[in-house]
Amino acid sequence: MRSLTLKHLRYFDALARHQHFGRAADACAISQPALSLQIKELETMFDTLLVERGARKVVLTAAGEDFLLKARDVLLSVEELEDRMRAARGPFAGRFRLGVIPTVAPYLLPNTIAALSHRFPEIDLELRESVTQSLVRDLLESRLDAAIVALPISEPGLQEFAVFREDFVLVRPTQDADKPVPGPETLKTMRLLLLEEGHCFRDQALSFCDMTKTQPRQLMEGSSLSTLVQMVGAGMGVTLIPEMALNLELRAANVSVARFPKPSPSRTIGMVWRKSNPLADQLMQIAAVVRGVGRPEKAVS
Repeated sequence: MRSLTLKHLRYFDALARHQHFGRAADACAISQPALSLQIKELETMFDTLLVERGARKVVLTAAGEDFLLKARDVLLSVEELEDRMRAARGPFAGRFRLGVIPTVAPYLLPNTIAALSHRFPEIDLELRESVTQSLVRDLLESRLDAAIVALPISEPGLQEFAVFREDFVLVRPTQDADKPVPGPETLKTMRLLLLEEGHCFRDQALSFCDMTKTQPRQLMEGSSLSTLVQMVGAGMGVTLIPEMALNLELRAANVSVARFPKPSPSRTIGMVWRKSNPLADQLMQIAAVVRGVGRPEKAVS
């Protein structure tokens, strides 16, 4: 009889997350038959079915759910042990898994990667772009070391470090460039272009306009800030974007930009990590590098 290994636990965790053998195999960088064999070995070890195999989706059995909880406890303990050993080595070296929200990644990551590689020559960056909810889940389940998000997160298990604050700006058609800047009440009457559900920037824009998710309004949705800006250029409405996106998004867009009077809508960008992570000192150093790359003149203490 084969012994239980960390590989078994990691593969089972991936299958539970993706609920599909093909996608889980891709995430683990192995073939689907190899993953299926590992899961079958697990079930044979314990003489218990851990998953229900459907045509389109894998569902955990009751035994599988219980096994998953224990497996993730073990994986988290192993990750923390590895982190402690990395922390004892001094300057940051080795794998560092960083998540970034989509409304930050294209604008902050290129210079951040260069700065981190210069500050920590032995760092091995692994980057993931996703919405806040997904990044928080991966942090808590130890699949990420840290994430750059909009604060606050207000998750008891996570440490938050504010990096900088930035304003939102209004993007509208060029023919509206000389018009007064609309306030929140006026924006409610306009066709407002927003990101799809799940993006925190969408909720921040709705909050500025004092709109609820269920309030009737003329809204159109896009999958990215680039899409929204191009839609404005096509005369389909107006949108709000964060200040850091201006240089990149306005290069090929026929739009005008207006700044709101103070107090203008804004967001705080920060880095978050598990409170239990023993690499706290190194993470603070990484956050300081991100602060330097972002908006040092708008840094938040």
